[in-house]
Amino acid sequence: MVAPKKGKNASAQSKPGRSLALILIAIVALTGGMFASGHTTPRLGIDLAGGTSITLRAVPEAGQESAINKTNMDTAVEIMNRRVNGLGVSEAEVQTQGDRNIIVNIPKGTNSKEAREQVGTTAKLYFRPVLATELSGANATGSPSPSETGGASDKATDKATDKATEKATDGDKATDGDKPSSGTPSDPASASATTQGRAASDALKADPSPSAKSSDGASPSPSASASGDDAAAKLQQQYAALDCTDANARAKAGKGAKPGDPTVACGQNAQGQWQKYILGPAAVDGTEVDKADAVYNTQTAAGWTVTMKFTDKGSKEFADITGQLAQKQSPQNQFAIVLDNEVVSDPYVSQKLTGGNAEISGSFDQEEAQSLANMLSYGALPLTFKEDSVTTVTAALGGEQLHAGLIAGAIGLALVVLYLLFYYRGLSFIAVCSLLVSAGLTYVIMALLGPTIGFALNLPAVCGAIVAIGITADSFIVYFERVRDEIREGRTLRPAVERAWPRARRTILVSDFVSFLAAAVLFIVTVGKVQGFAFTLGLTTLLDVVVVFLFTKPLLTLMARRKFFAGGHKWSGLDPKALGAKPPLRRTRRPSRPAAGPVDPKEA
Repeated sequence: MVAPKKGKNASAQSKPGRSLALILIAIVALTGGMFASGHTTPRLGIDLAGGTSITLRAVPEAGQESAINKTNMDTAVEIMNRRVNGLGVSEAEVQTQGDRNIIVNIPKGTNSKEAREQVGTTAKLYFRPVLATELSGANATGSPSPSETGGASDKATDKATDKATEKATDGDKATDGDKPSSGTPSDPASASATTQGRAASDALKADPSPSAKSSDGASPSPSASASGDDAAAKLQQQYAALDCTDANARAKAGKGAKPGDPTVACGQNAQGQWQKYILGPAAVDGTEVDKADAVYNTQTAAGWTVTMKFTDKGSKEFADITGQLAQKQSPQNQFAIVLDNEVVSDPYVSQKLTGGNAEISGSFDQEEAQSLANMLSYGALPLTFKEDSVTTVTAALGGEQLHAGLIAGAIGLALVVLYLLFYYRGLSFIAVCSLLVSAGLTYVIMALLGPTIGFALNLPAVCGAIVAIGITADSFIVYFERVRDEIREGRTLRPAVERAWPRARRTILVSDFVSFLAAAVLFIVTVGKVQGFAFTLGLTTLLDVVVVFLFTKPLLTLMARRKFFAGGHKWSGLDPKALGAKPPLRRTRRPSRPAAGPVDPKEA
């Protein structure tokens, strides 16, 4: 009998228990992580679990009806899709409907409220200088001052940070400090309105509106001065009357203000208290932010930071405004990042920031940093949108369709198992065990991917898992047939298992590589639900390789040592007689030649 090859490979295959122990440890660890996370079921997509549907309608600005075109609508869809995905919301559907409507479907179980706020935020993003700021509400009696000289603060969306800095990556920086937690009243509470009006007046005198200046920088004419005084008085009244603790007042604050005019706005500080602002004309448009990212800074104690990169035009404008602000005293050395008339960040500046790169850092956590980065990157839409409706939708396909799909998958799995039992008999035990291990790993990993990367299981993804049953079974069949071929050539089971593995392994890897490549291409070039199919197909293909290498092969090696399989029992699926095996292979010796010497003439 031809013996199997000796050496490193043979030694490794002689210890299949190690591979089985390794995959067992992986299963236990992943299952433990699933239960520890509290997410014991995969997160379902909107077509299976329902969710929120938002309808947005493009509204043309005065004289810009032609701006509503396919190019701008497609750009808006891409920006909104990025906004949602930036929040970790996967499987959200963003698509156009008609010429000017965009439908956003957000699956149930995601942070749909925050997603709605960012997707529905249709106003443009602006960087405005802060002229005055103070706490807003019944107890706010004066203009607060920062707790640290030259300090600053920053906040992201609805949750502020305690300390923040802003610096350029080329070395220019501005040190930030703490957001004031309370006002410092200079007058009695009864005179708060007078104090507010005086603060607004002083701010406007220090930095008047461009409408009060001539275009060439000369002194304004009397009529222009009068117009500027009227605008300043009106802004003073708005600022004094503004109560940012009132949601209706916040919604109306700054409404209708043009980018080139000063305005009032609201925002929250680090303690969650509402502040009101007088803001100067927009210095930088949000479209000039080329890129913004949330980055964890390991070089300093800054922690999570938000980096910004501006366009060439934005770099110059940002350098100009930071240079002007750096020469002023608190709080007028702040600039506010304003989105939808709300201040989402207001860092202080102590130096001119050049180079087109800047960094906002402070006591951010990852969620806050990512949210602010999303606003900076995708805050500016090419069109203005109005939220027409927000409705809660049920599963698009309904429970009956899902039930029918699962039944179809169960029938397919049952047919595969019956085929294996009929054709491979005892070997079907190994195949069924491998299928169960693969199914278990797929389920656990999908459950873990929901909270980690926002993966949502939709109906196409379920179809991908069903298709993967055939791919996984195909790998087992390739290996089993190689083993049976070796037995037909006259080898016993144990050497047949080892000799068949290299050829079967090569075939399995090539087949799975082709499947994975197809899934990867499909995932890249498609959008929406089809990506769920591609992702699941790619995931199960990778798991097929893991299961075959770490479970199926080692288990068959162990089973080959059992008499039931090694003896070729007729129900084992490896009966040499049933397979038409040749006689056992044996080594044959060549006849030895007679020793050389003189030949007898008689014999000759």
